Amino acid sequence: MTRTPLRPLARILDARARGENPKVIERENIRQRHEDMKDRARARAEGRLLVLGLFFFCAFSVVGFRMGALATSEAQEPLANAPGASIAMQRANIVDREGRILATNLDTYSVYAQPPLMIDPIAAAEQLVSIFPDLDKERLVNDFTGKRKFLWIKKRISPEQKQAVHDIGDPGILFGPREMRLYPNGRLAAHILGGSGFGREGVSAAEVIGVAGVEKQFDDYLRDPANGNKPLQLSLDLTVQAAVEQVLFGGMKIMNAKGASAVLMNAHTGEVVSAASLPSFDPNDRPRPPTSGFDPSDSPLFNRYVQGVYELGSVFKIFTAAQAMQLGLVNSNTIIDTSGPMKIGRFPIGEFNGKNYGEISVTDVIVHSSNRGTGRLALQIGAKRQQDFLNALGMFDPTPFEIVEAKGGEPLKPKKWGELSTVTISYGHGLSTSPMHLAAGYAAIANGGHYVSPTVMRRNGPQYGPRVMSENTAKQAQAMLRKVVTDGTASFGDVAGYDVAGKTGTADKPKPRGGYYDDKVIATFATIFPAYDPKYVLIVTLDEPSIVAYGEKRRTAGWTAVPVAAELIARIAPLLGLRPRLEPEARAAITLTSN
Repeated sequence: MTRTPLRPLARILDARARGENPKVIERENIRQRHEDMKDRARARAEGRLLVLGLFFFCAFSVVGFRMGALATSEAQEPLANAPGASIAMQRANIVDREGRILATNLDTYSVYAQPPLMIDPIAAAEQLVSIFPDLDKERLVNDFTGKRKFLWIKKRISPEQKQAVHDIGDPGILFGPREMRLYPNGRLAAHILGGSGFGREGVSAAEVIGVAGVEKQFDDYLRDPANGNKPLQLSLDLTVQAAVEQVLFGGMKIMNAKGASAVLMNAHTGEVVSAASLPSFDPNDRPRPPTSGFDPSDSPLFNRYVQGVYELGSVFKIFTAAQAMQLGLVNSNTIIDTSGPMKIGRFPIGEFNGKNYGEISVTDVIVHSSNRGTGRLALQIGAKRQQDFLNALGMFDPTPFEIVEAKGGEPLKPKKWGELSTVTISYGHGLSTSPMHLAAGYAAIANGGHYVSPTVMRRNGPQYGPRVMSENTAKQAQAMLRKVVTDGTASFGDVAGYDVAGKTGTADKPKPRGGYYDDKVIATFATIFPAYDPKYVLIVTLDEPSIVAYGEKRRTAGWTAVPVAAELIARIAPLLGLRPRLEPEARAAITLTSN
């Protein structure tokens, strides 16, 4: 701001020249300056008063609007809530291939306490313990009478429990809405679904998150509101799953097995129609993971068909025969010398129970399950080509089956793949895989030679992957597997009308800390059916089976896994829409003549 001098030199000199008093000029300038200062102070004060008036007007307007809104709304009990982002509650349903509910949501309530608002905390604690016997009365009393301002009592309660708590009538005991995950079929398909739990929680909402199975694998999809609550449709068939679990449980008990698993897979689409692992659990009340012990299979949470990585035994022999035929080294009728002795380095290769089958065809090598026969085929194939073939069947990587547990089922390969490994792997020892890997391998034989990836999602039409063998090779392998059932080690596996084809496998069970048990085995029966038009693959595995038959204790798959698989096929084939093929009756020997 430019200030005017009180004694301007030009005006002073001019006044003196005219004989006037220069002090008059100074007094006039001082007066004018004071007038300007008063005008500026008045304008500044008026502006401040205007801003203050507008502030009070807005404040009283907001208060008046809020009072009017409260006066016209219904009275509600105030609820304590933590500040922060809102909690998403809705979660999409999970349904089977026919749209039947596997997992859905249920509206319920939680109950919590605000001790400062309680009237009679001791009486309230006593009544709460009578409603929820698992609560600790002494701890409740300490919490209610202490310095705590908030505590959960129960995260989920039933309508009956809510009414009982409401009848206590204490204003310090309050309810919050909850959305809980409900599995209406209980234990059915528990290892597929996995389970869920609460993530972020507030008194007015709780976030439901997946903790295992498809619930965790597809957690983002199930929680995404952009999907418009569109359900997640799986490839499972609820009725088939129920039949499989019922028969498998009965078979496990009859065969005195520690555990069991079954995988039913469409050989052309890769859809897993049913997958069961026993013992199981109820996802509505999922148990906690074990915190001690060396054997994970002791827990019901252990998923045997993807996490159960074992040497599966003679079920691998058909892969050796198929590759040898694919390479043109042999055909189904080529004679193989299976007589002994046979040694790889210092390790002898023997047969089950010391048998000697002599010179037999490749088909009979599979029918009689000859270790030496497949071993000699494997030596012709060679280690490198054997690895390439098994890799093409998906035997070296975790199965792509879409549940989180599948990533933990990584096959175990030998560190050094020499001649000995080539021979032992040819009959299912030295390479550990899961039943789901085996299902994908047998699907390639059943569908004419294509690899198909096992999936838990609903698919439309065939989903063929790369070709791993010719159609002619697959047909010959199918015929060999059929003969195993009609003439070989799986004679208990035939089901009238469905022409079952398959291969048995009995392998010594490994110890958790290394080595093998002398009296414990993993018994497996891998089947394709119906053999005349293969559509499905069924893998049945029993953990430590043992049955007394004809006065002897028997553990091999032909006596344990095979009868269970046969009963399963008889039960589920009609549910899958497969009609039995009836053998034509012999015509009467009547000759029609005319006169």
